[in-house]
Amino acid sequence: MILSDKRILEEMEKGTIKITPYKRECLGSNSYDVHLGQHLATYDQTELDAKKHNTISHFDIPEEGYVLQPDKFYLGVTQEYTETHAHVPFLEGKSSTGRLGIDIHATAGKGDVGFCGNWTLEISVKQPVRVYKGMPIGQLIYFPVEGEIEVKYNEKKNAKYSDQPNRPVESMMWKNSF
Repeated sequence: MILSDKRILEEMEKGTIKITPYKRECLGSNSYDVHLGQHLATYDQTELDAKKHNTISHFDIPEEGYVLQPDKFYLGVTQEYTETHAHVPFLEGKSSTGRLGIDIHATAGKGDVGFCGNWTLEISVKQPVRVYKGMPIGQLIYFPVEGEIEVKYNEKKNAKYSDQPNRPVESMMWKNSF
């Protein structure tokens, strides 16, 4: 089951869902549109290593936009800061974004109950495409949780992506033991 627009608004009133900034016109019948933030990043290394801390370089999208290239992988960020305290948030691309050949996440579309922060986007494109800060980039949908949550994501000691800033965050795989 996915929350409807009325249920999303009810949950926002209760404080279990927070979206900042919030614009009523971005609320769809069962989703909320999120927008591309001004910051992008690329990895500094050409070969990434899952056991090492791979660093990234941040840059801002200029007013005239920025052309993403198909042979590069980009990290972006949503303009919106979100908190989800009683539901599972999913970030999906919009059909308009997909029709431009833009993928906004490689694998990490699901958030956790208790996620608080801006969403880091894992962006790749099929052909060169110019993007702009503030453009609609995806949509959040919310699923109710069956049962009580023992430990929310923002309460876990090993939550690597809690309180994500309004800048892209690189992979923290290197913090895992394997």
